[in-house]
Amino acid sequence: MAAEQRGRGPRFRVDTLPAVYEICRLEADADVPEWVAAAPQALLSVTRTESELSIVCTGPIPAGVEHSRGWRAVRVLGTLEHTMTGVLVSLAGPLADAGIPIFAISTFDTDYLLVPGDALDQALAALGDAGHTVAPR
Repeated sequence: MAAEQRGRGPRFRVDTLPAVYEICRLEADADVPEWVAAAPQALLSVTRTESELSIVCTGPIPAGVEHSRGWRAVRVLGTLEHTMTGVLVSLAGPLADAGIPIFAISTFDTDYLLVPGDALDQALAALGDAGHTVAPR
């Protein structure tokens, strides 16, 4: 049964950012490192919680920094209203059905889903099959 038939929410136009991203974890009280902003990046996310400082950026990542490498970013095109519901589930659902892990980032304007680089083609196919419009790479 298609995701749309299961009521998984709205459909979106998505594209893929060209860079490969790293997801890093530092201690909660760590300063944001200078290497984070050293290179221009289409996507940079720095999130601090009481238990960690999480950074999504392009490499290189210095030795000794805990990180997961090789992620690709799928971006929802356009600006999303903050009152919209079902955005992430409409995107994450088909990827979960396809067995593809995600790392989600929301910004003021839109949402990004990071997927393992070796699963990017499969992820884009799953999103297309679910009724989303996938921009050519």
